[in-house]
Amino acid sequence: MTVITSRDHPLIKQLIKLESSAQYRNKTGLTLLDGIHLIQIYCSVVGTPENLIVSQLYFENTENKRFLNILFGSAAPKITVVSNALFRTISPVKTPTGILALISTPELNKEADSGKEVFSVLLESIQDPGNLGSILRSAAAASAGDVYLSKSCTDAWSPKALRAAMGAHFFLHIHENCDLQQIAKQFPGTVIATSIQASKTLFDVSLTGSAAFVFGNEGAGLSNDMIQAADENISIPMPGKTESLNAAAAAAICFFEKVRQDRISAILADIGTKYSGSV
Repeated sequence: MTVITSRDHPLIKQLIKLESSAQYRNKTGLTLLDGIHLIQIYCSVVGTPENLIVSQLYFENTENKRFLNILFGSAAPKITVVSNALFRTISPVKTPTGILALISTPELNKEADSGKEVFSVLLESIQDPGNLGSILRSAAAASAGDVYLSKSCTDAWSPKALRAAMGAHFFLHIHENCDLQQIAKQFPGTVIATSIQASKTLFDVSLTGSAAFVFGNEGAGLSNDMIQAADENISIPMPGKTESLNAAAAAAICFFEKVRQDRISAILADIGTKYSGSV
């Protein structure tokens, strides 16, 4: 077993650039997954990573080896072992998990298309990768389909955004560098902008059927042009003393209010069908 110990090794240089540079990730079409949970989800949804990078300590653990054999079987990827000290250097987290995966980002046209999903999300100038990942996680949990990111959004495929999303990337169609106003114009359902100045609240509008939520920058909120492009402008009722919500928290509240309304609509429709059938 050869253990890489030098920071000057070509692979190590590549991993460091992938962790720190969105431009390099876009150029190569590669990114990093940190931790076995993300790697498991990637394997179950997409396929086998290009390379597993593990610390010497991780690789020498018998249980870890057994788990990797179960996970990959005969389709095991290349495994590269690096010294424990070097792994701490290349790990994107302060407390390394001991395992990284080098993957190709799923192929998807980065130019926005005409938004055919019944539940979509439009994000304008979201800057924090942790916020972005949390929004994607909630969107996937609520069964959204397409997520459209403006050109000024943070990189969706950064290791930090991937960690925050906990695998949600692989259940969504993520479009980057989009003209959100054009997406809103073409969307076949109701486009709902969120802002604290809105006169209507989340509970005043129907969210059933085809809907797209629009969320803006963590500090500045949505641009006026984006608000004007929406069909509805709503706020989230906040009876407490705080003035605003974190962007990811606001998104989750909206998504699951839609889930609630859709569920009630389906129940009422089912009752109506049964009632009409008994007459």
